[in-house]
Amino acid sequence: MDFENLPDSVTVVEEGEKRFFLVGTAHVSLESVEDVRRTVEIVRPDSICVELCPARHQAMTRRDDWKRMDIYKVIKEGKAVFLMVQLVLQAFYRKIGDKLGVQPGAEMMEGVRLAQETGATLVLADRDVQVTLKRVWGFLGFWKKFQLLSQLLASVFVDDDVDKELIEDLKKKDELAAIMGSFAENFPQIKERLIDERDIYLAQKIRKAPGTNIVAVVGAGHVPGMQKYFGQEIDLAPLEELPPPSRWGVFWKWGLPGFFVALLVIGFFRGGADASMDAISVWVLVTGIGAALGSLAAFGHPLTVLSSFLAAPITTLHPLIAAGWVAGLVQAWVKKPTVSDLEDLPMSVMTVKGFWINPVSRILLVVIFANLGATIGVFVSGSWIASMVF
Repeated sequence: MDFENLPDSVTVVEEGEKRFFLVGTAHVSLESVEDVRRTVEIVRPDSICVELCPARHQAMTRRDDWKRMDIYKVIKEGKAVFLMVQLVLQAFYRKIGDKLGVQPGAEMMEGVRLAQETGATLVLADRDVQVTLKRVWGFLGFWKKFQLLSQLLASVFVDDDVDKELIEDLKKKDELAAIMGSFAENFPQIKERLIDERDIYLAQKIRKAPGTNIVAVVGAGHVPGMQKYFGQEIDLAPLEELPPPSRWGVFWKWGLPGFFVALLVIGFFRGGADASMDAISVWVLVTGIGAALGSLAAFGHPLTVLSSFLAAPITTLHPLIAAGWVAGLVQAWVKKPTVSDLEDLPMSVMTVKGFWINPVSRILLVVIFANLGATIGVFVSGSWIASMVF
């Protein structure tokens, strides 16, 4: 078979009787779409692998799934932050597509289409995006998480325009890597989980694809790293494990209530019942006001603001409940999203203003901001009470 006319973006790797054609693509390039088409036409592969996981594949092929989203379930399962990140990423991709005339991931969808058209086996070769994000997040220390969140919030809510330099980066790299690239310079752990681990994962999944001629559509930035892992048998189970709970998380859930109770006991022995009541009052007012201000910043309903105030003093001492969850459920109850709101959600989040206008995204903002306000209230009130006691 003559493979001389393959596009320059194709790297051929042989392993035994198998031959792999790695199409190194740019995620926002019409040329990459054509490269995928030409490669499949020349190779006529048994399998076509794409750098998508089932969740991302579903999101790209079933865009009306928003209509069936259960916002109450999202809040109760503690997935509001992950949904917010997903919305931000989708809005970002849509902006890129509007500027360049091609939607990011078009070359992946071309691979999916050609697999259906030619009868080749479709292999979704990437690791689940939720596992990747949780591994990135879970292996960061407390202060690194705080720094990363601060930078993400600043990048999302400060500037509506897509940076030209980032667009150029997206033309050359994996889309997740390009978006997180500026963070990876300050957080080496991000590169390890986001790029290096996925190089291994993609290579192993592609190696296992059925047939002898396999076309793999992957970001160009992955190709050099993936080549090192062909011919090796690597167990992927460790790369799919979620990180264990951090020590800070355990302390926050269980140590904080104990610390507060200890302060009350010490305060009682040093200053009597009045001192303990003063400490309780500080805790109730400061954590309650913090959560209420968070809900107010998200333009929550007055009942939502009130529920935030009432819930925060209790939920900040309860390891399994968060003030934002209570506030979000109340907001969803008083301003129940309609089917139309869910349909408009992807377009609404194209702008910062849209986040506050759409009832669905406003619920998510209520959850996040109420939790943030309650957390700040914990630090402020805890320091205040400690100074009163000692």
